[in-house]
Amino acid sequence: MKVLVLQGSSRENGNTELLANLAVEGIPHMTIRLREKKILPILDQRHDPDGFAAVADDYDEVIEAVLAHDILVFATPIYWYGMSGHMKNFVDRWSQSLRDKRYAFKDALGQKQAYVITTGGDEPRIKGQPLIQQFQYIFSFVGMPFAGYIIGEGNKPGEIMEDEKAVADAERLRDRLLAT
Repeated sequence: MKVLVLQGSSRENGNTELLANLAVEGIPHMTIRLREKKILPILDQRHDPDGFAAVADDYDEVIEAVLAHDILVFATPIYWYGMSGHMKNFVDRWSQSLRDKRYAFKDALGQKQAYVITTGGDEPRIKGQPLIQQFQYIFSFVGMPFAGYIIGEGNKPGEIMEDEKAVADAERLRDRLLAT
């Protein structure tokens, strides 16, 4: 199984990135840091007769990596009780891929497994639930199986490693991925 980690954090080596790295440690994988990619916000042309116009950015490169992998790990900090702007811009552009004749996007996503890893500092296991539900709805809409999630607590860089539950959850996910 080919694993892709989509890092939505705007901070290098932030808590979400550390937790996701722990989950895939020792597993061959690819990581895409969305903060390093130019992904423009969507210009909604879903109802235009000609569909979406081509956009000169890195989105197609990221989508091609998504389509080439079997397991997708969406790693985003909880920013204002939702996903990061980097992750949101990326997911919003799925509307474009759903109409793109180059891809059987929805069919392809239905063959993958999705995980979410998120961290936050303000009661994230409670206040992060709407973010998890948002991902559940997104994955359901495109028919992609939602295989699980991890919510960790950490605010300052490195604090996530003090969250014993999140660290144990990441280790269990790693074991699960190794078994596939």
